[in-house]
Amino acid sequence: MLHNVIEKKRMQMIYLASITGMTSKKTVKCSQELDELLNLVQILNH
Repeated sequence: MLHNVIEKKRMQMIYLASITGMTSKKTVKCSQELDELLNLVQILNH
């Protein structure tokens, strides 16, 4: 389930980057949210 959330967030980030640019506030915010999800996976797997 968490994998699905991460994949959706990744696709959202790619979409935002393609529309608004890699350094737009929306893309950066989405990237940070993705990082938090990936960090959560790391914590849960240790």
